[in-house]
Amino acid sequence: MLTQSNINIDTIVNAVLKELKEKLFITMEASGRHIHLCREDINKLFGYGYQLTPVKELSQPGQYACEERLTITGPKNSIKNVVVLGPERGRTQVEISLTDGLTLGVKAPVRLSGDIDGTPGIVISNPKTGASIEIKEGLIVAKRHIHITPEDAAKFNVSNGEIVKVKVFGERPVILEDVDVRVNKNFSTAMHIDYDEANACGFNKNTKGLILKEIV
Repeated sequence: MLTQSNINIDTIVNAVLKELKEKLFITMEASGRHIHLCREDINKLFGYGYQLTPVKELSQPGQYACEERLTITGPKNSIKNVVVLGPERGRTQVEISLTDGLTLGVKAPVRLSGDIDGTPGIVISNPKTGASIEIKEGLIVAKRHIHITPEDAAKFNVSNGEIVKVKVFGERPVILEDVDVRVNKNFSTAMHIDYDEANACGFNKNTKGLILKEIV
């Protein structure tokens, strides 16, 4: 039989657990394949002066998914309906998973976003306009990383550029190694993995991660 005392205790326990989770764990987010476009390539694919159409804000401040969808084509196959993310970038970049690379027939290196020198190229086309471009480099598999504010970096005792391990508490818990820490006051704290990694750990929207620090 439930009593007021039982209910009060449960409320306190849940509140304490929630506070502990916020102090110990970080939010996990899974990112699917997507495209970042520079102004020159937006002009080529959509027409001169075209403005991307934001439809959904992303967790990182100022970042958004666009209405526009494009097709990417490699030596073996194409992948249609790839979302464009805004705002526009200085250089065009396409982020895929390793599985996507097998489909396309291209081996993309694992890199942090923006680190595209020496990477493979890919054909990008707009099925609505018929326009197509081929970038000479810019195809990557995004390296797993943590976006974190300076305040949270201090709380979790991590620093910009540090490499850590993270235990992911999904339906199939795993420890992910070689996770880059990226500290910036404009970030929202979250760890980003791709869909290959998300599927491997049984990711869902409530999945949390625990940063593991080696004891020296």
